[in-house]
Amino acid sequence: MISDRKKFLLETIIKEYVKTATPVSSGILVDKYKLDISPATVRNEMMELEEEGYIYQPHTSSGRVPTEMSYELFIADFKGAKKIKSLRETEEKLLSQLFKRDEAAYKATAKAIAELSSAAVFWAFHKNDLYYTGLSNLFAQPEFRQVNAVCDVSGVIDRLEEIIDEVFEGLEEGEQILIGSKNPFGNFLSAVLVKYKYNNQSGVLGILGPMRMDYERNLALVEFIKKKFE
Repeated sequence: MISDRKKFLLETIIKEYVKTATPVSSGILVDKYKLDISPATVRNEMMELEEEGYIYQPHTSSGRVPTEMSYELFIADFKGAKKIKSLRETEEKLLSQLFKRDEAAYKATAKAIAELSSAAVFWAFHKNDLYYTGLSNLFAQPEFRQVNAVCDVSGVIDRLEEIIDEVFEGLEEGEQILIGSKNPFGNFLSAVLVKYKYNNQSGVLGILGPMRMDYERNLALVEFIKKKFE
């Protein structure tokens, strides 16, 4: 358990890092978010958060970056409070217009979700019928611009069908968030997905992105799909 103040700071660090992909310093937190806490207190709290394993310093003299553990805490909090973001009216209207219960419409919907999430999207209409799109969104992320990271992501894409075959039956129905070490697609990625049943057949829609993704928004997108099959 961590204090409410630390949890608030951690949530702010996560939101800032998701937006900027840049390590977050105590100065940024105080200046940008007009915190009612002294800079010295913020620095001390961040030091303790680092010691407790919630943030880390990727480079000397840089700010801090959230760890897998901090994302898990953040997700547990907003899911527990049932504070899932709503899609904008224009986004919901767009997806509703595209969505029909046929494969061509699924593909068009998947492309729109990839654009809205700035991530890759896969849709396993059945266990052995896979479509994916938005790969360029993955490679455009700052985390994946280095050569070794590009190779890692490419390896996941090459094995995507194999991975989905392995996990398909074991996935529970409904929405799920798989982070880092718990993500079968790769410990450097996160996945927000939903498994649904329609006409006695199961399907899975998933959003694949870096651990630094907007989980609330992506969960809202898969929730939209879930409701369409209810």
